Amino acid sequence: MGMRFKDRADAGRRLAAGLPQLRHRPDTILLGLARGGIPVAAAAAVELDQPLGAILVRKLGIPGREETAFGALAWSGGRIVRIVNRPLAERMAQHGISQASLDAVETSERGELLRRVKTYPGVNVDLSGKTVVLVDDGLATGATMRAAVEAVRARGAGTVVAAVPVASLEAQASISRVCDFVMCLHTPGRFHAVGAFYEHFEQLTDDDAVRLLERAA
Repeated sequence: MGMRFKDRADAGRRLAAGLPQLRHRPDTILLGLARGGIPVAAAAAVELDQPLGAILVRKLGIPGREETAFGALAWSGGRIVRIVNRPLAERMAQHGISQASLDAVETSERGELLRRVKTYPGVNVDLSGKTVVLVDDGLATGATMRAAVEAVRARGAGTVVAAVPVASLEAQASISRVCDFVMCLHTPGRFHAVGAFYEHFEQLTDDDAVRLLERAA
């Protein structure tokens, strides 16, 4: 199994220890991917003495195999960024999953994303020219992180850093192609699920995430 984290806050503090160059650096902000990335980012932001915000993302899960993403959505300050793994979506069609089913998943997730825009603070902050550190609790496919990267670049981010405690080899390679820098503490040879690398990996609610953001503000 290799490296494990006590909880998301522990992971955030350990991430911050690996990013000393960002401590007190001006024009920098940490954005936690909602929901699981927010407590990681909150702990890291305290250690680095940096402001905290959120970026809203939604995974597009394959019907019947929801943990496997065929794409993702991210809020980009006025519009929704969409990425799709087209080869995977085409393979799903060959296995009897219709385009209508995939469209229904996307419609549902768009609705949830727009609902959260009205609830979460810190989702429309100005990113122009800033160093934006995107933080999540781990990357399995990397789909939501790729959507987040595209969303902050569309909002004028200067430098984009992805910071995660753990990632699959494939996800880290994918994110490395679209970010300026990737900080990943653990890239195991075998990767089954993000939660397997935490002792405590509770499901977060919107209220939990919003409280962390409001406390940071």
